[in-house]
Amino acid sequence: MERDAHMAEQTTYTFITRSVGETQRLAETIGKMAEPGDVLTLSGDLGAGKTSFTQGLARGLGVPGVVNSPTFTIIKEYAGHLPLYHMDVYRMEDMGEDLGFDEYFYGDGMTVVEWPQMIAEQLPPERCDIVITRGDGEERTFVFTPYGSRYQIVCEAIANEHPSN
Repeated sequence: MERDAHMAEQTTYTFITRSVGETQRLAETIGKMAEPGDVLTLSGDLGAGKTSFTQGLARGLGVPGVVNSPTFTIIKEYAGHLPLYHMDVYRMEDMGEDLGFDEYFYGDGMTVVEWPQMIAEQLPPERCDIVITRGDGEERTFVFTPYGSRYQIVCEAIANEHPSN
């Protein structure tokens, strides 16, 4: 884990995983700390590991069964000890369309948004943005940018549980 002060007050957290299992364990840690209204955004190329990460979150939330990408449905909902709302907004063509995002962002579960740049203006100001990049083989680099004190606390807790590797 590295902390980079790109801006005076904005800290980022970098985590490296070397397998799908490590990626899922990293995300599971977050799922176990989830609170209603938590919002994470996931950015990364196709195959970067967004779905694997979300599967780990789901495990941390106690979601049973298979979790896969909502590519053709935009939003999938899963029941766990908190609901998981998994959004893939890549194919959103009409930015003016009201899909009731606020009901998810400020609702009773955790929301994960893949391809958040497609709805950037609709995202809540307090959230954690996660950018995933692929390395060699199954290696992935995750850069977390927390917006708001809740997400700063979560990132610190993750850094303590998953120290620099």
